[in-house]
Amino acid sequence: MTNKKTGVDQQLIRDLADILNDTNLTEIEVENDEFKVRISRQAQAVHAVAPSYAPAAPQAAPAAPPPAAPEASKDAVPSPMVGTAYLAPAPGAKAFIEIGQKVSEGQTLLIIEAMKTMNQIPAPRAGTVTAILIDDAQPVEFGQPLVVVE
Repeated sequence: MTNKKTGVDQQLIRDLADILNDTNLTEIEVENDEFKVRISRQAQAVHAVAPSYAPAAPQAAPAAPPPAAPEASKDAVPSPMVGTAYLAPAPGAKAFIEIGQKVSEGQTLLIIEAMKTMNQIPAPRAGTVTAILIDDAQPVEFGQPLVVVE
């Protein structure tokens, strides 16, 4: 008999699943010369931790710095993950929201791409959009204020 492993490395699968649980990621993929493994799950609230990166080209100053004004912070919707925020479902499409627009609880405000997965960010409450604190295609950090819904 040989000691060569065949089939799937179950410990690797368990380790990857543990990483998903520990980081609240929705998907993780590992690939090398011999195999490719992708583990994914669906979750309602995603809190991913991923490396941040600088934009490819300098952009204009953000509408509001991450430490938001105290009066805006209580109504601001924070980013639940690190990724790239998009204000519309596709390039050139109409934005999900506009300043002054009334939104209902659960309505999509924007999407954040994290690890090649598009995550819809819902309104936590009904109200009126009074500020959009990010630009389209802007990298965002966990906890960064995105939109103010009063």
